[in-house]
This record gives sequence, C-alpha cells and structure tokens, in this order.
Amino acid sequence: MAELLIAANPQPDSRLRYLLRLPQPGGDLVFRTSGTWPRVKALYCHPMSLDDWPADAEVIERLPLQSCQRRGAAIDVILQRGRENRSQIVFTTARGREVVFWQSPRTRKQARPNVRTPTARAQGIEELQVLVDAHERYAYTFSSQQVSIVKRALPCGDYGVTVDGSLVASVERKSLPDLVSGLTSGKLRFQVAHLSALPRAAVVVEDRYSQLFRHNFVRPAVVADALAELQIRWPSVPIVFCETRQLAEEWTYRFLAAAHTWALTEEAAQQRISGERIDIAIPAPAGAESEPSTAEVRAWARDAGLPVPDRGRLRPEIRQAWRDAHDPSVKP
Repeated sequence: MAELLIAANPQPDSRLRYLLRLPQPGGDLVFRTSGTWPRVKALYCHPMSLDDWPADAEVIERLPLQSCQRRGAAIDVILQRGRENRSQIVFTTARGREVVFWQSPRTRKQARPNVRTPTARAQGIEELQVLVDAHERYAYTFSSQQVSIVKRALPCGDYGVTVDGSLVASVERKSLPDLVSGLTSGKLRFQVAHLSALPRAAVVVEDRYSQLFRHNFVRPAVVADALAELQIRWPSVPIVFCETRQLAEEWTYRFLAAAHTWALTEEAAQQRISGERIDIAIPAPAGAESEPSTAEVRAWARDAGLPVPDRGRLRPEIRQAWRDAHDPSVKP
C-alpha cells in the first residue's frame, strides 16, 4: 500500500525540521518542510533529491494513501483517515523563482478567501484611466474592471489617477516582505511623506495585519511600532491591509475611482489640487493633436472675452470653445 512518509530531518540546525516523501509514478518526490501537516498555514517545501533521503530515516508518521495524483501544477493527496485527509502539493512561482507549498483546504481558504469581487463600475465611471508606474513589476491589470492602463513614471506611488493632467490620487502597493523591509530600512517613511503631498493617497498591503507578528527575521514589536508611527505622523495616508493580492487590486480600483470623482465634483478639492499641482504628461489619442495646458486655454478665453476663473479647472464648454476655434475644418 502506498504511503506518505514524514521523517525527522537529520540536519539539526535546519529550520525545516521534517522530511516529506510522496510516491509518484516517475519516482518518489522528497521535500524538506517545517511541519507534519498544513493545519495553520501552507507549509513551504524545499525539493530534495531522492538520493538525499536518509537510509536510516527516523520515520515519524506513515500515512496510508487513498489517492495521490498530479493534476497540472498540483498533486492532490487523499489519505485513508477520517479527518485532515485532503491536501495539495502546489508548484508555483514567487518573485521569479519556482517554489512548492503544501496546503490543506483550511489553509487554502485562509490564503484565498471564498469571495467574489464585484464587477460593477466604481462610481459609475464607464472607463477609468489608471496610471501605472513604469517601474512597477508584476503590476495590477484590473482585468475584471472597466479600466484603461497608461504606463508612466509616477513621482510617487505605483497607481494613480489624474484630472486635467494633475495627479490627484496615488496608491503605493506593498507585499508583506516589502512592507517590513521598508519599515525597518526607513524607505517607507520617505515614500509616505511624498504621498502625503497629494490630495489623496494610500498604501495597500497584500496580506493580513496578523502576519506582521509571524515574521521570522524582525521583532514583531519593532514592525508594529514603526507602522503605528507612520500613521500618526502622516494620518492623511492610510495603510490598508487587504489580505490577498486580488482584494488589494479591487480596493485600489475603488479608491482611485472615488478619488477621481471627488476631484471632479467637490469645490474644496479643486482648490487643494490647484495649490498642490503635480503634472503628469498623458498621451493624446492616436492621430489627435495634443491638448493645450489649462493656462493656455485660460489665456485664450480671456482674450476672447469668455469668463474664466483665476484658479482651478475650466468648464468643459470653455475647452470645447477652444477646440471649435482651432478646428481647421470649421470655417470662420
């Protein structure tokens, strides 16, 4: 009868204290791992050669298998016992390298909440134009939402929206390792300080707050204190934990859409944007001439005798009047 074997790792200084041996038609697979079953979280598995399995292995558990079949990027493992009998060995990639995890239905549900994100347009915007920083690796695609993406070098943040060429909102994306690294090195302080100069900004974290206290290389209290200090020093830039990458992407889309609507509709927002303008060049549609700046249109409107404000956005009819006056197809 086929068995899943769990043995003690003979290397006493290894953090992966156990060996996992799984029968497969082409030859058994052997991994080093940190637990005997993925009860609380998915377990990282370090692949080993079958020759590295000790000849005098100290076997801790012999678990009879009902089924052990590979389907695509995962091996489904079913044991012959009543409880904790189903798990998966998952082959995936993280940060550009191949990794293997051992997960159970319980830990998989924790890592991927059983929720379906909405597809309704945020704020009723038919198509939101989102700027994505040109240096952002593995950027959000917003594939399930009504979004057009423009790659640009942003002055701060990874994703942003503009109104009349002015950056009005930006979101800085962080994985948990990036967050901890930024907090301990001090880099995140400068990023948040820069974000605070915008009318609206936020930091979104692709994990749960509780995971801060499971970090192995930095004292949890140090990370928690640094995070709290950031929020006290720059309260206008919230740091939001969104549990998974999928939920962080959804939150980013909703936040940017709300900021875009706010910037268009609220008078106070217009005054603040006018006082703290950060211009971002947006390309004109293919075949179209570039639009003039707000200052250029304002000067033209005054010469033409049209009433315009000294600061802030121009009314759509003013811009349309400029287009009509400069359209070569329209005869004077």
